[in-house]
Amino acid sequence: MSGQRTEQAKADTGRAPLGVYVHVPFCASTCDFCAFYQTVPKASDVHRYLAAIDREAELVPWSRPITTVFWGGGTPGMLAPKDLTRLAERVRANSGGTPVEWTVELAPGSVIDSRLEVLREAGVTRVSMGVQSFQPGLLEALGRQHSRQQVYRAYDRVRRAGFPVVNIDLMFALPGQTAGEWAADVREAVALEPDHLSTYCLTFEEDTKLWVKLSQGRVKLDPEHEAALYRATWRQLAEAGYAQYEVSNFARPGKECLHNLNTWRMHEWIGLGPSAASQHGGWRGANVADLAGWETRIARGERMTEDRVALNPALLAEDALIFGLRMNAGVDLAAWRDRAPSAPWLAIEETLAALADDGLLVRNGPVVRLTDDGRLVADAVGAEIMAAFENAVPEAAG
Repeated sequence: MSGQRTEQAKADTGRAPLGVYVHVPFCASTCDFCAFYQTVPKASDVHRYLAAIDREAELVPWSRPITTVFWGGGTPGMLAPKDLTRLAERVRANSGGTPVEWTVELAPGSVIDSRLEVLREAGVTRVSMGVQSFQPGLLEALGRQHSRQQVYRAYDRVRRAGFPVVNIDLMFALPGQTAGEWAADVREAVALEPDHLSTYCLTFEEDTKLWVKLSQGRVKLDPEHEAALYRATWRQLAEAGYAQYEVSNFARPGKECLHNLNTWRMHEWIGLGPSAASQHGGWRGANVADLAGWETRIARGERMTEDRVALNPALLAEDALIFGLRMNAGVDLAAWRDRAPSAPWLAIEETLAALADDGLLVRNGPVVRLTDDGRLVADAVGAEIMAAFENAVPEAAG
């Protein structure tokens, strides 16, 4: 079904899909695990942010209609209804039509009827709510600022507002979390009957409070426990009718996140806001992760100044393999051989063959997919593929 929606998007635009990601950097507090750029909002900062978003949008060469929109953060729900309206008007002004999908991330504590009304009227089709856990002790350990009761109230409000798709984010392998507690969280989420569930294994990102705790030995990694929780999650959600389509993502039929699918398939997207990344117009890069610094650069007519690289078919093929193998559908090697003939395919094939010998992936004609064992170590598989690209001897022309 997601493939059908992608093809429809291509038919609507006449070209490949184009996504827009808007980073809203405001958050009341920083969760212990979060490494995304964010800042506590002030009224003056919000005003400056919205003005700079307008200026940045004017710098973008809008070449075709937008297929998908995704607002992340931070917490977009920290914006007042009037500010959400202004941001939505900016997106619609450049959309060239009606996006096929429009997602907004919301924290349970930020969900109020007036915000939801604005978002629904703007054309938002999908709400993703960061629940993480229903266990009060685990929420406290993560530094989350909402309660279990707020989750239920927020979910009811989102459903009453009539959004076509609702996603719930959960996290597992939390410090002190038992297998029973995680299974209970999944059951509680499923009981709400969301259309989509994202289940993320806790990662320890540098410059986060959890990273500090790990470095101090106050929390420890347990790969065997993590693997057991992964497998239990997959079984539990399959039994509940949710199909896994990516290592961490599960959906009812036709409810997959099209914006993320298009990104993993290496289509183009435009990032707006501080720290937002873009892959557009032959370049990949990101905005500086600082509100004032981003605003200054935008005023000079500069965007995508960080980690800026020129795109080429081999680079896109590398990322298509790394991210595409995280998807259950896998990657069509024949399509990428045609698109990127200069990629080091001999080295790639040797790496894929070794991974297959290790039981981490399978081949079905030109399509390669990870096994369940491979999905457990998807990041390590990605590192192997990256090494194949980086270390390969250039192949002679045929």
